[in-house]
Amino acid sequence: MANNVIACIDDSNYALAVCDGAAWAAQKLQAPLHLLHVLDYVHGLGERNLSGTLGFGAQETLLEELAELDEKRGKIAMEQGKQMLAAALERVTQAGINDAETRQRHGELTDTLVDLADETRLLVVGKRGAESASAHGHIGSHIEQIIRTMHKPILIVQQGFSAPKQLMIAYDGSPTIRKGIEMIAASPLLKDSVCHLVMVGKDTADNRDSLAWAKTQLQQSGIEAAEHIIGGDPDTALEAFQRDNAIDLLVMGAYGHSRIRHFIIGSTTTAMICRCKTSMLVLR
Repeated sequence: MANNVIACIDDSNYALAVCDGAAWAAQKLQAPLHLLHVLDYVHGLGERNLSGTLGFGAQETLLEELAELDEKRGKIAMEQGKQMLAAALERVTQAGINDAETRQRHGELTDTLVDLADETRLLVVGKRGAESASAHGHIGSHIEQIIRTMHKPILIVQQGFSAPKQLMIAYDGSPTIRKGIEMIAASPLLKDSVCHLVMVGKDTADNRDSLAWAKTQLQQSGIEAAEHIIGGDPDTALEAFQRDNAIDLLVMGAYGHSRIRHFIIGSTTTAMICRCKTSMLVLR
């Protein structure tokens, strides 16, 4: 059953924020929290082709030593993962989660998440992982692949996370975001937030009607909502609105239509997550 909040834990600077965001979400959703650390397969030095470089006896001895080294590296990585999970468990316990579970898996992160998709209600990940944590203006190598692969809501957190009070929904009237509005309205996750429905486009009767529908859906579920139609290019207009209105959570569909479509999908997905200075909830 898709009921768990899954938090991806690593040794990056985003790990604590992932814990905080996941604990917040689990409490709001009243859902079980699972802390997940995926241990990449150790690509062994012992697999290196040494033929022609060493005599047979020396080659055999070196390969044995490299295999032993790979085994030690694997054990160290596993122990480090257990320590990370223990620290994450302590963090979420301090936040009021007393029954979180920890999991350690071997393999590729995206493949592991796909395997867990049927039991995932919300996935929480850091904007960058350990390998790219200091690469400001970039995102982790897995993020876009996860968004494209996982048909689940994904909370992408910055280095700090606090319960959002002002959220912005990038609304384009597409079936994806309309479905997202219905998901938000039916969920307790964002019930205490003030919502800004922001459409980039012309102030037409059709656009106003579409926004009015979304506002009604949210208000009927108890979410305070305001409508905004703004002009300009989506990438700069939405970023400016976020900055000027103290938005602390951006909500958007993974795919859309109209002009905003080019802002959301493809290589511009990466650009948006890079530029966004708040946490993001990506809906599928």
